[in-house]
Amino acid sequence: MKFLPVLLASTLALLLTQAASAHEYDALLKAKKYAEAEKAANAKLSTDANNADALLVKADLILTEGKIDKLDDAAKYAEQCVSAHPQLSECHEMLGNVLGAKATSGSMFAAMSYAGKIRDAFIKAVELDPKNYSARGSLLQFYLQAPAVAGGGKSKAQNLVIETAKVNSAAGNLLQASVDLSDEKISNAETAALSAIPGNVESLSRMQRSALFNIGANYMQQKKFADADRVFGELLQRYPDKYQGTYGMGRSLQEQGKHKEAINWFEKSQTLEASAAVYYRLAQCLQAVNDKTKAISYFEKALSYKPALSKKLRTDAEDQLKALKA
Repeated sequence: MKFLPVLLASTLALLLTQAASAHEYDALLKAKKYAEAEKAANAKLSTDANNADALLVKADLILTEGKIDKLDDAAKYAEQCVSAHPQLSECHEMLGNVLGAKATSGSMFAAMSYAGKIRDAFIKAVELDPKNYSARGSLLQFYLQAPAVAGGGKSKAQNLVIETAKVNSAAGNLLQASVDLSDEKISNAETAALSAIPGNVESLSRMQRSALFNIGANYMQQKKFADADRVFGELLQRYPDKYQGTYGMGRSLQEQGKHKEAINWFEKSQTLEASAAVYYRLAQCLQAVNDKTKAISYFEKALSYKPALSKKLRTDAEDQLKALKA
């Protein structure tokens, strides 16, 4: 069973299901100054032990940096936030995110044991703030991925889409895109995602970027590169200052064996937002064109960067680095 309300240290991580409230730590988090954000949160908690923003950022940092061994601490911060601020939607959303991370990192039994609490946390977050669209997105993923015995189900997911569309049509379209994608109706998902007009709602813009990237990635996996490039092109046009479009174009070219062209796109992507994943992909392409020195440098950057690579990519990067240095 998979529960994916949170993406731990994955390529697009950063992307997309963290608590959506704006707070004083936002600038530090966006700049990836995680140590400074934690220091500031600790200072705040030393004088105000139940400060909601500080508790949220403490839990958020553990998820963002993929510190699986610290998930119990993250759960304590989220639970304290819920206890001290029971009417704050973001506290319940964070609890759902943390428990989702614990579920994905544990056994099947652990996932089942957390299922009800994960669902209830997201439901409560949506009840408290119907416009908390990131919580709605996480609840939808729960319904799509959890079996009926654990509280999931396609009918519940579709009902959530209908309810969400009544609150915001763009949000409804983006949730519908996720449902279509789970049904492997990629063309329908593309239509739904492109029809959404997020306006100035940043959480919806993040959802649209994530949806379009996932759609492009699905086309790419099916070797439908023209379709993938069309979707990544839409990302470039709609969000020229965000990395998903450039990264997607790079991945499409890389999958086609066009490594020199891919390098240009990955270099553009890392100037928009550096990540372990883009350094890893750059290293792969540089290795493919026999630029050994630069490949070693970027594999090393990929391995040292935070948030970290997924376990699978990290293992491969370590193996490639050893081979290059042999």
